[in-house]
Amino acid sequence: MPEIRPLSASLQRTAIEELNEVPDRLDADIATLRTWIKQQPHLRSRSDDQFLVAFLRGCKFSLEKAKAKLDKYYTLRTLYPEFYTISDVDSKRTHELLRLGVALRLPIPLHDNGPRIIYVRPGCYAADKYSFEEIIAIGHGLTGITLYNDDYAVIHGFLFVLDFSNYTPAHMVQMTPSTAKKMSVFGQDAMPVRDKGRHMINTNAVFELSFNAIRSILPTKEQNRISVHGSNLESLYAHIPQKYLPAHLGGEQGTIEELIQHHLNVFTEHREFLIDETNYGVDEKLRPAGQQYDYNSIFGVDGSFRKLNFD
Repeated sequence: MPEIRPLSASLQRTAIEELNEVPDRLDADIATLRTWIKQQPHLRSRSDDQFLVAFLRGCKFSLEKAKAKLDKYYTLRTLYPEFYTISDVDSKRTHELLRLGVALRLPIPLHDNGPRIIYVRPGCYAADKYSFEEIIAIGHGLTGITLYNDDYAVIHGFLFVLDFSNYTPAHMVQMTPSTAKKMSVFGQDAMPVRDKGRHMINTNAVFELSFNAIRSILPTKEQNRISVHGSNLESLYAHIPQKYLPAHLGGEQGTIEELIQHHLNVFTEHREFLIDETNYGVDEKLRPAGQQYDYNSIFGVDGSFRKLNFD
């Protein structure tokens, strides 16, 4: 038997019906993926059962898709560590960024057994003190913990609520087209977790300006997953029942302070895991010929919105 957490009856049913999982074949599927990893001279990857089954489930047990995502997961983290990894788990700066609580995982999934809800506050930090790259690196760096520990996310996916309260022009200029592309590519090509939608609330004129500029570079599929509700929470409640939101939005998922503390506790509990993450990646000098990814071309020149008039 594979060394993975047993799923609840509901999650196991979804894994079988929606992700093509065959429980009796799990050992063989995981072993096949592990063998492939060992055959890749350029790839240093985790290879334990729990990690590999996350990629298989996220790719609906298509071995070729799982291989591609796993390779890109480590390739992006190696090529752009400042954007996709936590460089120093114990640094004061890292803990400051964590305490900001920009992206918070809510404890109860949608409908109790559905997608994991992530509450994001893009305007909650001082843009003159922290860069967006620093902010997003924390989230990307914690993805490994999610793949290991969150069966709801792996099987049902992520559902994002982005609250643009206090979002300013200073935040907007940090969201360059290249940055948006890096976020999109990682989510679409490297993460074995389904995107179940993005709901934008408390939006303002600054958000509209940046959103209209960025949206056009996103894949059509990703654009169609976005819903903008403005300040109309009733519109949001039609998609996410009120009880599944944080307390200040009328829900039962805890206060911001409680959610941040939980976030910090998870980080602390997995300190050794996060330190160990630095041992994995790719060595492009050892990659077989013809298998390179030209991400510099994909991401392009890093422009910004600094020349726009906000009057």
